[in-house]
Amino acid sequence: MTTPPPAFRHLGDRLVHQGYIWHVAVSTFESPDGELFERDVIRSPGAVGVVPLLFDDGIATVVFVRQYRGPLDRYVLEVPAGMRDVPDEAPEITAERELIEEAGFSAGRLEYLTHYFSSAGMTDSTLHLYLATELSAVARDVHGPEESHMDVVQLPLDEAVDMVVRGEINDAKTVIGLLLVDRRVRDGSLRPAG
Repeated sequence: MTTPPPAFRHLGDRLVHQGYIWHVAVSTFESPDGELFERDVIRSPGAVGVVPLLFDDGIATVVFVRQYRGPLDRYVLEVPAGMRDVPDEAPEITAERELIEEAGFSAGRLEYLTHYFSSAGMTDSTLHLYLATELSAVARDVHGPEESHMDVVQLPLDEAVDMVVRGEINDAKTVIGLLLVDRRVRDGSLRPAG
């Protein structure tokens, strides 16, 4: 039996900045030996990402969006994604909504892939990743200037994974999602319907 790690305690947050979605807090903690310390923490409702997969003549193809990302001041190729900014909305509902808004597809099947911590040293944000298959084209429902100017791009899964390996796709949710989906395609557990 493994011994549990020593217990830390979160004593509270002092709000420093309240933004539209995120807020920044100075959080106070107590270490196992009683030492008090503070850390800056970005509090977030979390997000979702969706890997939309089509089989074009048996070839696995991924639907991406290329959108401007202000913090990086550049366009980024990534899978559709969005913040969990609707209170009490289940992550799979957010994923379905974001897929329609950004990529213009509705999923006949949506499968949970994994979740991960976006940057555990600075935020409590958790991102839930889904695989969308049995896709049907629908009208996009764009929100905001970034989505109004985004492009929808389709690439073969093999090519996209090669781009990850070459360092041409750098978005974390996209890298994680592509590698998980690629493994399933390669081991035969994910095939075209029919």
